[in-house]
Amino acid sequence: MSVMKAGVLTALVLVNIAFIIGWIWAVRRYRLRGRPDLPGIAIGSFTTFLDTLGIGSFAPTTALFKFRHQPADELIPGTLNIGLNPAAFVETLLFLSAVAVQPVLLVCMVATATAGAWLGAGVVSRMRRRSIQLFMGVALLVAAFFFAMTNMHELSARHGDFARFFDIFPPGGEAFGLAGWRFVVAVVVSFVLGALMCIGIGNYAPLMILLALLGMHPLAAFPIMMASDGMLQPVASLGFFRSGRFSHVSALGLTVGSFIGVPVAFFLVKNLPLSSMRWGVTVVVAYAAVSMLRSARAPATAESIALS
Repeated sequence: MSVMKAGVLTALVLVNIAFIIGWIWAVRRYRLRGRPDLPGIAIGSFTTFLDTLGIGSFAPTTALFKFRHQPADELIPGTLNIGLNPAAFVETLLFLSAVAVQPVLLVCMVATATAGAWLGAGVVSRMRRRSIQLFMGVALLVAAFFFAMTNMHELSARHGDFARFFDIFPPGGEAFGLAGWRFVVAVVVSFVLGALMCIGIGNYAPLMILLALLGMHPLAAFPIMMASDGMLQPVASLGFFRSGRFSHVSALGLTVGSFIGVPVAFFLVKNLPLSSMRWGVTVVVAYAAVSMLRSARAPATAESIALS
């Protein structure tokens, strides 16, 4: 393992120690109580299972939260970043050594994503409920679009000209590193995606498409995605710990579930119909997007005004 990768892992461990301390501080500061229930743990297991397969977890988790009508919409961004962080930590450890990628590119993209998350968490923590609903509704629609385009690419690859009309997903290249303007573009966009993670926009699909457009091999996205999330989620979480805008019980459910979903996906699953699973996720996410946007249009209640 290169010195740079070792440095990323060291930073990962240190920032997650700060994450644990921050969560304990928030529990005491806001006197948080409660235990996760089985549905909450099941959501964490299922969505971190999808995450480990490269489908992503933010959009599906948001969709299932909306179906369940908890936690409150304005608490979802913080809950996602906090509750799904342990899964990101484990995935980073698993994938960083499994796939070779340009160390300098990895370090720079992780660093800018983390910086974006730090700035983004401060902004989201002060956003009003309706603003969060609007942003997350749009984010879910974007996620559904990315899922659909990924499937269209796979459909085109299997059926040739039959679906070539729909094939607008970039096929990618063979490189595991970048140079020149492509390197700069990747690093700058990584900063933007890190900031957007704080309002619930997962970075898996956008990163895979970005790197494919820049000529990189699809596998190269995995260590970058995992390491970026492994660093930026605990950093973003520190901002949510300070503001208290997260659901402690729901975050615990995601955390407990991740210790089921991640190892099952990584060690036991060899051949899954990922395309079919992604289509199912696309439908669920699209429905949740419409639901979130409808919530944003609904008249504000006294409770929502108080929470804003």
